Amino acid sequence: MTRVDKTFARRIAVAAGREKADLVIKNGRIIDVFNGEIIEDDLAIVDGFIAGIGRYKGKEELDAKKSYISPGLIDGHVHVESSMVTPQEFAKVLLKQGVTTAITDPHEIANVSGIDGIKYILDSSENTILDLFVMLPSCVPATEFEYAGAKLSMEDLQPFLHHPRVLGLAEVMNFPAVKYGERQMLEKLSQTSSLGKIIDGHAAGLQPDDLNIYMAAGIRTDHECTTLAEAKARLQKGMYLMIREGTVAKDLKNIIGIVNEKNARRCLFVTDDKHLDDLIDEGSIDFNIKLAIQCGLNPITAIQMATLNAAECFGLRDRGAIAPGYKADLLLIDNLTEMNIQRVFKDGLEIVQNGVLKNSVGASKSTSTPHLTQSVRFLNLLLDDLDITVTGKYANIIEVIPNSLVTRHCIEEVDVNHDNLFQTSVGNDLLKLAVIERHNMTGQIGLGIVKGLGLKSGAIASTVSHDSHNLILCGENDEDMLLAASELNKRQGGLIVVNNGAILASLDLPISGLLSPLPYQVVYTKLQKVNDALKELGVSVGFNPFLTLSFLALPVIPELKLTVQGLFHVGKFQHLPTALPKLMTDGKIL
Repeated sequence: MTRVDKTFARRIAVAAGREKADLVIKNGRIIDVFNGEIIEDDLAIVDGFIAGIGRYKGKEELDAKKSYISPGLIDGHVHVESSMVTPQEFAKVLLKQGVTTAITDPHEIANVSGIDGIKYILDSSENTILDLFVMLPSCVPATEFEYAGAKLSMEDLQPFLHHPRVLGLAEVMNFPAVKYGERQMLEKLSQTSSLGKIIDGHAAGLQPDDLNIYMAAGIRTDHECTTLAEAKARLQKGMYLMIREGTVAKDLKNIIGIVNEKNARRCLFVTDDKHLDDLIDEGSIDFNIKLAIQCGLNPITAIQMATLNAAECFGLRDRGAIAPGYKADLLLIDNLTEMNIQRVFKDGLEIVQNGVLKNSVGASKSTSTPHLTQSVRFLNLLLDDLDITVTGKYANIIEVIPNSLVTRHCIEEVDVNHDNLFQTSVGNDLLKLAVIERHNMTGQIGLGIVKGLGLKSGAIASTVSHDSHNLILCGENDEDMLLAASELNKRQGGLIVVNNGAILASLDLPISGLLSPLPYQVVYTKLQKVNDALKELGVSVGFNPFLTLSFLALPVIPELKLTVQGLFHVGKFQHLPTALPKLMTDGKIL
């Protein structure tokens, strides 16, 4: 005879009123995300699940004092690595913000450390109270033009597809490989689909006709919309619209206007890439909700997007709502428009009260391997390795767009010395940019010019540079750039600020050059010192220079980026020279 699970039977008994619940929350205003209404009734919880809404008795009873009761929030697309802390520390930060479930793409650490990186994220998040689900990196490297630390085929990914916390294939960013039916890409798409798994998109700059190709390939989401037109096109094609608000990419205000009562159920919130200091100071998905409400969105609709919609998008049928049979992941909120979170419950246990963690979020069962902690390897640099020859005085330049992953391609006359070497110009905000291969000691260096980063002196450097995470440097002078590179080589990765031959601040990231093993509070303090040091370099722009810098190496987001092979034009999908011949009076190149 088949046995009946005792907790299953007990849940039914509590729902029927035959047994007392573990906890009954009384006098609360339950947010009904199905009907967009408020329910005033008791909430019964047993064994980590909601047993019923009605009149119940519990072994423990909590007076909610008219607080709103919301489902736990869900981040539909995030990279843990962007927080620069381990999954355990990441969980602590998100739980305090009311996020009880997150779907992560370990794309960054996989580009550095391959399958060992994916294993690290899965193993080190195994015992966290936060539910961290994984989408397998689809493009390692991001394109054929990238030089990453690994290359992952479907054969490498296949064993992970049966892991209980692996939901599918992460953002497919190599659109040409999909469009032209590149065999390895088709293997990933078809095998993932055959298992009924989900496939995320990355449709930066794609036109409506291109979306036909993604939808035909089984790709059902996109988080790269920056305009209302793009957002509408994705919804029309049947995609889930992921509305992103991160540290660099702040798209919510531009596209939230597309959401209405007819299409809201196809929309959800994501952070994608958000630095630890912004997560702590600003918030996570709770901030997206607040910002959407400020833009005029109905508060219950905003909460629905951050809970039920995200759960349904990823087939998570046991969460996303306050309803019988759903996981007891819930928040007590005193004010809907301000999203002031008083208490956070995960699996029926109160873990956060007034911003303070009450219980442990679990420890990792794994440790970093040498492959992860010895990932920074490049040849010693000389000053002339950074020389950019510009014989005609004109150059292709990467222009930063504040708070956007997208850059502009501009052509300008630049300063050169008597040897026809490019000279930085603080007045014109033109700085030197370098990307150095740091995985396989190839000695490859890509050089370019960037406009709009705002440094008045010194240099900054980072081993966080999407998506291959080679070493990226930007500076006003070569000497400080070389010092920054040398130091990060010794430290096995991190962020560093240098000025006049002195190190002003740094954050070591020895796990794949991306993560710190330190507690999040320590990392936060170090990040604050890095931010303060940037001010000494004269940075006064209203965006994060380091995170902006990290995306200047990503050749899948328009318009012009820099790889170890040089400048790359995303629209043309080809490399361009930095220096240009003389321009004609109408601006055309001779």
